[in-house]
Amino acid sequence: MKTSYVAAVLAIAGKDLRVELRSRELLSLMLIFALLSILVFSFALELDRVAREEAVSGVLWVTLIFASLLGLNRSLAQEYDQGNLDALLLAPLSRTAIFIGKFAGNALFTGLVALLLLPLMTALYGKNMLDPRLVLTTLVGIAGFCALGTLMATLTVKTRAREALLPVAMMPLALPFLLTAVRATKGILTNATEWQAWFQLLAGVALIYLVLCLLLFRFVVEE
Repeated sequence: MKTSYVAAVLAIAGKDLRVELRSRELLSLMLIFALLSILVFSFALELDRVAREEAVSGVLWVTLIFASLLGLNRSLAQEYDQGNLDALLLAPLSRTAIFIGKFAGNALFTGLVALLLLPLMTALYGKNMLDPRLVLTTLVGIAGFCALGTLMATLTVKTRAREALLPVAMMPLALPFLLTAVRATKGILTNATEWQAWFQLLAGVALIYLVLCLLLFRFVVEE
């Protein structure tokens, strides 16, 4: 009997959440890395207030991207090493349901890290990082990046140097997303009117990435 699409997605995402609640390894690793990163940047830019204010949007996204890469690597590696990925492929499940379930788990963990970072960055950098527009921009950007990350992590998980290969393979593809996310964030922080145009471009890029990754996942996972 074929499992319903929604039930399959919820089961896969729910399994990742339950595993993390028991082990507390993945989220803890991502959060510790993110906290150390923003503290290092804060201390490094302490003597130059102007550079500090200019760099805050870049600091946010660089930190989130590399924290997300840690989570993506460990999440897919656990599935592959424990044989869960092969089991999912043998089950009567749609390949897109597997992708959406893994994507939802990855985006949830990265989103939680972001929501914990924003208040801390508000205190450290003296900028209102809790602006609802900025929170929305951050969540949209995370969705786009995690869609690409889930696909690329699946592609590299079977290689020996997967921890090193994933960032190398992903970053060139993620540059359009990264540039638009940083510009949209900077526009919000400086109250520039063009932030809306950058946000719309970011949302468009995130949607394109999500659709393309959804279509390509079945070919990647069956290689």
